[in-house]
Amino acid sequence: MIDKLIARYCRILEYGMALFLGLMVVMVFGNVVLRYGFNSGIAISEELSRWLFVWVTFMGAVVALNEQGHLGTDMLLARLGRNGKKLCLGVSYVLMLALCGVLFKGAWEQTKINASSVSAAMEISMGIFFATGLMFAVLGGLIIARDLYRLCTGQMSDARLIAVRESEDAPPGETK
Repeated sequence: MIDKLIARYCRILEYGMALFLGLMVVMVFGNVVLRYGFNSGIAISEELSRWLFVWVTFMGAVVALNEQGHLGTDMLLARLGRNGKKLCLGVSYVLMLALCGVLFKGAWEQTKINASSVSAAMEISMGIFFATGLMFAVLGGLIIARDLYRLCTGQMSDARLIAVRESEDAPPGETK
């Protein structure tokens, strides 16, 4: 059940990323055309594009975490046996959960501090900007906790014990 929920949410994030990237392109291109062609511009273009970029980055990190799409090196892990790989992966999951907790705490504080501040051009709460960290900390923590549970209960395959991908192992254009 949790897998379906995470998969659905990641699909929503993928659509959101596509929408946000499209908006960024339209706003930046439209702003360039308006500035050079009509000596005008879109006042919120730069600020909104920056906000959308931050949201796309954090949303993409959640999707990549779910798909184990982050690049890394497995030079040491490849030489370890199954138990060594499990131990290293377990330690890394515990550390990542701790970091998600630290990120959540910091993002929560920043969101509270900046909730009453408004952005310069869009005049909306800066808390929305800092909520990106909350979104990643919660969703990333959920994905990591699920994977840690699978590791501890023996539900994780040997192929997933190395949770990174070498860049030369990924064919061009492959996303999973």
